[in-house]
Amino acid sequence: MTAQKATIGIAAATAAIMITVVVALLSSSTLIHTTGTVKTIGVSVYWDASCTNATSSIDWSTLAPNTSRSIFLYIKNNGTAPLRLSMSTSAWSPSNASSYLPLSWNCTNAIVNVNAVTCANLTLSVSPNIAGISSFSFDLIIAGTE
Repeated sequence: MTAQKATIGIAAATAAIMITVVVALLSSSTLIHTTGTVKTIGVSVYWDASCTNATSSIDWSTLAPNTSRSIFLYIKNNGTAPLRLSMSTSAWSPSNASSYLPLSWNCTNAIVNVNAVTCANLTLSVSPNIAGISSFSFDLIIAGTE
C-alpha cells in the first residue's frame, strides 16, 4: 500500500510540473492585443477628414515587442474660440502597461480654430523589454482648452 501511495504521489507531482510548464509556454506569447476608449473634452474626434465617422474607440490590433503602430485621427473644434490641444491617457490595464507602451502624437499644443479640423498622427510603441503583458487597454483623452 505504501509503494502504491508513493507512485500516486510521484504521478501527481509529475502532472503538476507538466501543467506548470504548459501554462508557462502558453503565456509567453509575444503578440499583444489591445483596445482603447477615446474620450474628448471640447473637441470631436473622427476617423475621416470630412468628420462623418466619429471615433469612440481604437483597436490597435495585435502588436509585437519593439514595434509601433500609427493611426490618424481628425480633431474638430466645435466651440466658439480657438482651442489648444492636449492628449493624455488613463485607466491602463494592467496598470504597469504604460511603462512599456509609450503613446505619442504630433499635436501637442497645436491650436485649432473654430470649426477647423486638424489631422493628428498617434503612435503607440511597444518596448522591446515588455514582459508579462499579453493584452492591455487604456483610455485616451483628447482635450481642447482656450
